[in-house]
Amino acid sequence: MNKKPLIILTGPTAVGKTELSIKLAKAIGGEIISADSMQIYKHMDIGTAKIMPEEMDGVTHFLVDELEPNEEFNVVKFKEMADKAIEQIYSRNHIPIIVGGTGFYIQAILYDIDFTENENDDGYRHELEKIGTENGAQYLHEILKTVDEKSAENIHANNMKRVIRALEYFHQTGEQISKHNEEQMQKQSTYNFIYFVLNNNRDILYDRINKRIDTMIEKGLIDEVKKLKDIGCTKEMVSMQGLGYKELLDYLDGNIELEEAIYILKRDTRHFAKRQLTWFKREPDVVWMDYSKYNNDCDEMLEKMLDIITEKNIFAN
Repeated sequence: MNKKPLIILTGPTAVGKTELSIKLAKAIGGEIISADSMQIYKHMDIGTAKIMPEEMDGVTHFLVDELEPNEEFNVVKFKEMADKAIEQIYSRNHIPIIVGGTGFYIQAILYDIDFTENENDDGYRHELEKIGTENGAQYLHEILKTVDEKSAENIHANNMKRVIRALEYFHQTGEQISKHNEEQMQKQSTYNFIYFVLNNNRDILYDRINKRIDTMIEKGLIDEVKKLKDIGCTKEMVSMQGLGYKELLDYLDGNIELEEAIYILKRDTRHFAKRQLTWFKREPDVVWMDYSKYNNDCDEMLEKMLDIITEKNIFAN
């Protein structure tokens, strides 16, 4: 079977994916599919560091600015939308480039993984949601540890939706969802792909994260969150659980001071970047591209990536 080409460009938050992805797309005739769990939402531009139309430089983007904040977005919905986008891109004889830091989403596309949603047992799910509301996210996470320690390691305690999904899967099947996902990962990809993971010196990366958040505040992130609050967005929504939104909602609700909210946001974003890197280090067949080895120069990185793409004969049928 002839495998179609696919490029993945990922890495931790603030590492420098956006600019490089545009240059790469223009160099190889690519179109970009966002593998970001937040840039899909309308009205959420500053806090998601969303690429704006004027920055796209004529490169077509998918899964950016497509859903309202009150709509749920998960790996199953992502895969459905991304698969359609990939077919559209191939129909134009262009190359799909998956860009974003959500490794879970990238896996789903690359290996056609079935991340079971378990929509049949609303009663048990509601029970878990009630437990989480009454006892907190950490309490649910501790329950998950007792039945599926590997999932507990991979899923952050604050991601209550995924914690509940893992508990629900175990309740329904008696099987750990981590084991199910590992089995799915044994599949061979149907794509002739290359999986680039960008990185940088840790101090540089953390400095970029801190400066990015300062810039977001200067650009009006507080007003963006206030407007979302005014149109009825609450912290229970999936969209409002993203970094930058939940912290500033706490500030706007009078629970914490602004200085503390910014401190928490910077700290949690650095921790998030660390977890992203841990995820990518476990992935097979990745090509690490460290900015520090290329003088932190986007064009030097691009040149090397194009050489690797040529060497690996990605576009061969």
